Amino acid sequence: MPREPLVLVVTREGTVRVEVHAKPRARQSRVAGVRAGALVVQLASPPVDGAANADLVETLAAAIGVAKRDVAIVRGETARNKLVEVRGLGEADVRARLERALP
Repeated sequence: MPREPLVLVVTREGTVRVEVHAKPRARQSRVAGVRAGALVVQLASPPVDGAANADLVETLAAAIGVAKRDVAIVRGETARNKLVEVRGLGEADVRARLERALP
């Protein structure tokens, strides 16, 4: 079965943005797949006091291979659907690294 395509957007400033669907309280934190163009990320942390958001930034930074300071939540800090921005890499690099992280 073919994998759904991941939708990435490059801003005028050159950062890469990706829609993320966060699933807190999972067994482990990991990139789990793509659904409707959005990256699905399972998070071990609960959505309390920003713990899941911090876990999301850490998980994505590790999957992409960048520092945590280069990953930021742009929209949706209190929602499951978020817009995340990655600085320092081009679209092709971000796409390739996320594809490698997918199961």
